[in-house]
Amino acid sequence: MAKQTPLTCSGHTRPVVDLDFSEITEDGYFLISACKDGKPMLRQGSTGDWIGTFQGHHGAIWSATLNHDATRAATGAADYTAKLWDAVTGNVLASFDHKHIVKAVSFSPNGKRLLTGGQEKTLRSFNTTNPEAEPEQVGKHEGIIKKAVWIDDRMVLSASEDKSIRKWDTTCNREAQLVRFDSAISDIELSKDGKTLVVASGKTVSIYDACSLEKVREYTLPTRVFSASLHPNKKSIVAGGDDFKIYKYDFESLKEQDSYKGHFGPVHIVRFSPDGELYASGSEDGTVRLWQTNVGTNYGLWKVLVAPDGQDVAAAS
Repeated sequence: MAKQTPLTCSGHTRPVVDLDFSEITEDGYFLISACKDGKPMLRQGSTGDWIGTFQGHHGAIWSATLNHDATRAATGAADYTAKLWDAVTGNVLASFDHKHIVKAVSFSPNGKRLLTGGQEKTLRSFNTTNPEAEPEQVGKHEGIIKKAVWIDDRMVLSASEDKSIRKWDTTCNREAQLVRFDSAISDIELSKDGKTLVVASGKTVSIYDACSLEKVREYTLPTRVFSASLHPNKKSIVAGGDDFKIYKYDFESLKEQDSYKGHFGPVHIVRFSPDGELYASGSEDGTVRLWQTNVGTNYGLWKVLVAPDGQDVAAAS
């Protein structure tokens, strides 16, 4: 079996706590990272090459996201603001004030709204085409909001330390559904087709039907899990957590396929690339690492070399 050789993306000086890929554009795809050093970074997604750093926050960055075509970015920070950025020039387009730390940001599919949440326990929706407009209060949790995602341009999901996931209808800003968990939720991710929700909570990774919020299956990890991500074609799931390792499971059989210990600290976030060829991880050790989904193939900076014993070795050039 070919050896997994991750690409290490340096540049951050403190823990990396959030990652997000754009969709595939005519210039490839892109990756944004949120770090407690206060400097979110944009990279070429397939290689990890640094493109630029967004300058303007005055505190740890807890969340970062890109719109589909990577023309806009959004970040949430400990300076009580969420910022909207021109991802091409790096300029701040708008700064949305909050009363506490912002830990979740999410663009609507059409890019016209930005969802925010955090230690205020309040979910808000801002108008990105008219930043001066007053935000809409979508709803409230009983605990800190960790993540929020759009199902479509109307319905959203939010996950909180109050051990719940809530579905909201933004047309009337009312709660449509509530699901309780045994542990605080650390991460949620919506599948590429919008039909599957992945939830990281305690030592489990749970799979839900995104429409009905009925649980389909559940994975139990040997450690507390902080993040999980589903392959775009639903082939596999990767997860990371407290024991510094990244685990890969077959989506249907739940069989563990691989586990890697490449970081030197807990893994806070994992995300698959839009083409599914790699996944990225961010860690307490201050690095972003890129991993091949299919080890031993030529992709990006990975080139297949032949070792003296005749076995293929995937090397990062």
